[in-house]
Formats: sequence, C-alpha cells, structure tokens
Amino acid sequence: MKWKRLCEIADDTVRAARKRLPVELRGAADGLPVTFEPWPSKAMLEDVDVEPDILGLFVGPDHGDGPAAMLPAQILLFLENLWDYSEGDEAAFREEVRITYLHELGHYLGWDEDEIARRGLD
Repeated sequence: MKWKRLCEIADDTVRAARKRLPVELRGAADGLPVTFEPWPSKAMLEDVDVEPDILGLFVGPDHGDGPAAMLPAQILLFLENLWDYSEGDEAAFREEVRITYLHELGHYLGWDEDEIARRGLD
C-alpha cells in the first residue's frame, strides 16, 4: 500500500481511538503527538537498541514529568512494520495501529506492561 494511504488510515484510526478513551485520559492523549515513520531509523536501531520489526515506540518523558528529556514526548508508529505485521490486510492494519497506539499511550502515562493490560490498552 502507498505511504500516503497508510498515513491516512493510521491518522483516522488514532483519532477514533482518542475519541473512545475515558474522559480522564483524553486531555493527556490529545496533547501527545503521534509521528508516523515507515520503519525505525538506523540510529534508533543502534542507539536505542530497538528491534527492526518494532511496531511502535514511546519516547520522551512520561506524562507529568516535564521536559527533562532530549526529545519531546511522542508516540512513534512504524507503519510499514504494522502493515507487514498485518499481512497487507487493511482491517487488521487498523486494529494493530489502534492497539499499538493505546499501548504506547499507556507507557506515556507511566504504566508498565501489567497496568496497560489491566486497563485494556494492549
């Protein structure tokens, strides 16, 4: 699928996921940028030590920690990886974008894997 279309689908999916969040989470989510990248960069693979097939990544300080990090808080979604993971199925791609976005949002909120799962954001 073409990059522009992947971005459109992902943007629509993230917007819809934000609208369905509980009210107490929407403000934090609305203020957190989501950036679309095809794949992790070479620097990420080397410096951050992420796997080449990673689907999403939260970078920056957790919500409420202030601007202590070098990078502003943001969620990175790796759309080509998500598309490959979804085996080229648009419905599966939408669902994986939603799940990955919510999972990374949980990390922004300072939740570990167990808390993310407990709150249904996995």
